[in-house]
Amino acid sequence: MSHNERSRHITQGVERSPNRAMFYALGYQKADFDKPMIGIANGHSTITPCNAGLQPLADAAADAIRAAGANPQIFGTPTISDGMAMGTEGMKYSLVSREVIADCVELSVQGQWMDGVLVIGGCDKNMPGGMIGMLRANVPAIYVYGGTILPGRWKGEDLSIVSAFEAVGAHMAGKMSREDFEGIERNACPSTGSCGGMYTANTMSASFEALGMSLLGSSTMANPMEEKARSAALSGTVLVEAVKKNIRARDVVTRASIENAIALVMAIGGSTNAVLHYLAIADAAGVDWTIDDFERVRRKVPVICDLKPSGRYMAIDLHRAGGIPAVLHELLDAGLIEAECLTVTGRRLGEEIMDCLRRTAGQDVVRAVSEPVCAEGHLAILKGNLAESGAVAKITGIKSPRIEGPARVFDDEQSAMDAILAGRICAGDILVLRYLGPKGAPGMPEMLAPTSALVGQGLGESVGLVTDGRFSGGTWGMVVGHVSPEAAVGGTIALVEDGDRILIDAREQKLQLLVDDQEIERRRMAWQPPAPRYTRGVLAKYALLAKPADQGAAT
Repeated sequence: MSHNERSRHITQGVERSPNRAMFYALGYQKADFDKPMIGIANGHSTITPCNAGLQPLADAAADAIRAAGANPQIFGTPTISDGMAMGTEGMKYSLVSREVIADCVELSVQGQWMDGVLVIGGCDKNMPGGMIGMLRANVPAIYVYGGTILPGRWKGEDLSIVSAFEAVGAHMAGKMSREDFEGIERNACPSTGSCGGMYTANTMSASFEALGMSLLGSSTMANPMEEKARSAALSGTVLVEAVKKNIRARDVVTRASIENAIALVMAIGGSTNAVLHYLAIADAAGVDWTIDDFERVRRKVPVICDLKPSGRYMAIDLHRAGGIPAVLHELLDAGLIEAECLTVTGRRLGEEIMDCLRRTAGQDVVRAVSEPVCAEGHLAILKGNLAESGAVAKITGIKSPRIEGPARVFDDEQSAMDAILAGRICAGDILVLRYLGPKGAPGMPEMLAPTSALVGQGLGESVGLVTDGRFSGGTWGMVVGHVSPEAAVGGTIALVEDGDRILIDAREQKLQLLVDDQEIERRRMAWQPPAPRYTRGVLAKYALLAKPADQGAAT
């Protein structure tokens, strides 16, 4: 018996079922039991501007679902604000929240026998968490992104949340006045919506359009704009039709559609976190997809969007230039995406793209494939004795993809920050931040504060940074993250000593500790695993269950 058949059996097939009594308490009428039950996973909260504008979208979706002849059932999902938690112990909970959100969606959809689910989210982990939950439940599903924030302004310059982090380094280095520092801090985030560059939230939501799980054109809308609520309503209507046609999440999310999503991530210059999240999404979908597939796609797909953090423009500028459909048009024309992939609308991706406008004339946010920002994708997978299972480097916005220098080793983020702000890090150094992986931190926190401080001090391209932790989508520079195996399980990164020379070569895909093999083995024999930092609660559970970063760090 299929899920939908079992669901109908529960709600319709038993005339005297006590299940109905509780629905009547919610205002249901007898006729409602002949209608699909559609979940709305609502990530609204007043914790963060990313999610503070979601309630109107949930309301619009609920009204549209009801008008389409189905019953909306709203339930909540949590969020952790990466921007607010950055640089604190709270940042360790961010990636863990992806797993909790996935659990919330799966639990509610399966526990309440819902016929479909619409997930609404804003902050970074809302998107992959919601998608993983959809795929586990495998019912008809659609994702509604809360939308981007509008750009801040200070003295004629556009601002984003990363502007505030970089201002810290610049102010501490004496390169920015107190007036400008405080002006940027006050004005960086002027509205509700998610961080405004092509950071993780906008990267993942944009990729969901290419994946076929969100409506085309929806991911670059600004949260405060009326078109965002209209898009949420249309998403609800489309989902009800998907339920009638029984188009399920795993019908849409296939190996080919994931490759389309990654091609789009490369084209827009998206976040390194997309690597981690799509490994986990593929696993939830039952799709064979490995870290090496990202390198394969990178080599054939150029960067064609000039977007922050390494470029000039914000997500709202991409929207005005034609949005993700404009990018997909360019990729489709070049034969770089698969047009026959099914979407949640029931139509093929190529059909959906052809119904959308091409890139707007007279702009340089989106370029032709023949005139790219970079000839190849920007998310390089590096391997070597320092990362036998792989690491991820973001190589747009830097003049040279190669650096060799002495290691400056730190076993936590704060010690590294103290050294940077005190001026103890020099051009040519390579910072090693370790014991920050999925199990070691635990929770694989993002290193936006150190990387932004380096950029603010003018060291973004002359200092390397290697970590088994993650980077914010707002990070740029000579940085390598997701080093696997991580330090906490005895990866070679745990054996690096101050002064050891390290080679980062993104062109040759190498991350190498330039120390004799016998010396490395001597250190390995002497190494002892550290005691767990948490022995109770959600972080302890995550540390126990998390897979390595090269497998998505999923539980």
